[in-house]
Amino acid sequence: MLKANDTLLQVKNLKKYFPIRKGLFRRVCGYVKAVDDITFSMNRGETLGLVGESGCGKTTTGRLILKAFEATSGEIMFNLENTLINIHQLSGNELRCFRKHMQPIFQDPFSSLNPRMTALGIIGEPLVVNRLASGKQLENRVVELMELVGLNSKYLKRYPHAFSGGQRQRIGVARALALNPELIIADEPVSALDVSIQAQILNLLKDLQKKFNLTTLFISHDLSVVEHISDRVAVMYIGQIVEMSKTTNLFMNPGHPYAEALLSAVPRISRKIEGKRTYLGGEVADPASPPSGCTFHPRCPYMEDICKTRLVPLREISPGHFVKCHLAEKLELNGIEV
Repeated sequence: MLKANDTLLQVKNLKKYFPIRKGLFRRVCGYVKAVDDITFSMNRGETLGLVGESGCGKTTTGRLILKAFEATSGEIMFNLENTLINIHQLSGNELRCFRKHMQPIFQDPFSSLNPRMTALGIIGEPLVVNRLASGKQLENRVVELMELVGLNSKYLKRYPHAFSGGQRQRIGVARALALNPELIIADEPVSALDVSIQAQILNLLKDLQKKFNLTTLFISHDLSVVEHISDRVAVMYIGQIVEMSKTTNLFMNPGHPYAEALLSAVPRISRKIEGKRTYLGGEVADPASPPSGCTFHPRCPYMEDICKTRLVPLREISPGHFVKCHLAEKLELNGIEV
């Protein structure tokens, strides 16, 4: 059980429904349930990996926490100096002042940097906007941040086109750290990079987390990357968290058939059961019209009649291991060695 002051972020029953409009008058005829009633918390200094197929709601969840999107319902509570603040009740100047406590790292290191600004301008922009530094003080802080992320400060006046992909992502990391945030939302931060560069950025993020006690929501579809960096993993499927556990436990002993299928697709030299693969039939469910009962049941190889009609909550099947499946206790699913 986490102590109140150990928990930095609490997400409760979070939903985000996007309206579907049709006709001449653009009347609402339905909703895309991008995020559909998810609940989780994050401890200070930990990294939570959020994984799932494209379109499952991972990025939307990150943007809701940053309040780039307005939530349809639910709460996002941030523990600021032992005071819980509901992020989605903030607006105007209160929200602007609060944003320095949480910062994003974007997926694409090319489009996320302004091509008309130098590294000095890009990394220093958060400090200028929040009126925290200017002139020589600003330049000194940017030099410090560049050296922190492994960039040579002599490139201070270079434009983004003069940097490699890995260097650009290091600029993005430096910009995120400029305001000394407590929470980092890293949305696929290495997916656009070469594998060798991915390892460098991941090791950099791990080192920075230890040095500054950062709390990180690491969004990715690559389970091998998540295994390397995350303390816990949450698996999403069409807007819902279907499993959440410590990384080692989830990889070796998955409790949900969808997690088993994702893990079986990870390339490994050795497996718990050599050559065993789980193949899913059918298509990913439509988030505008999700199936009744368990949303995964049309593709589940273990499906029973109860799965078609009865909803199942995210429940704890062992200490710290939460699964959204009727059959979790009796299934013996295949994991992989970590």
